Amino acid sequence: ARIRGNILMALSNKHGALVLSTGNKSEMAVGYCTLYGDMAGGLAVISDVPKSMVYAIAEVINRRNEIIPRLTIDKAPSAELRPNQKDSDSLPPYDVLDRILKAYIEELQTPEQIASHCGFELDLVRSIARKVDRNEYKRKQAPLGLKITSRAFGFGRPFPIAQKFDP
Repeated sequence: ARIRGNILMALSNKHGALVLSTGNKSEMAVGYCTLYGDMAGGLAVISDVPKSMVYAIAEVINRRNEIIPRLTIDKAPSAELRPNQKDSDSLPPYDVLDRILKAYIEELQTPEQIASHCGFELDLVRSIARKVDRNEYKRKQAPLGLKITSRAFGFGRPFPIAQKFDP
């Protein structure tokens, strides 16, 4: 991902174009993004779009003509860091993850509240909340993103990255 990011940035400089970062809100939230790789760019167009919504948007785009290859939509999400790796090996399904993230990030609920209100295991919710909090340093280095939800990363959700911060 970093080599790809460097190549794209070099082409951007050569042609006077803007590289768009490809990370969505779900991946950015839990740190499933690579600094100077898929996070490289001048604008993070979908950084405030949850992964489950990205899939829904892709389906809408493809209603008339297949613009986005079906294989791309159907392929299991993966960081592709090792053979046969899937995001589902270490994360819940994205529809579940996105519900937890919305409650934690946008609605400012505690893990205990989320587990109680949504019926998820408390350990799972705490694990996701830890991932969100521990990956703030990556989001601080992300390009500017477009805001579409009530609370986007960046100016909408300032969190410190030093000390032993415990929200």
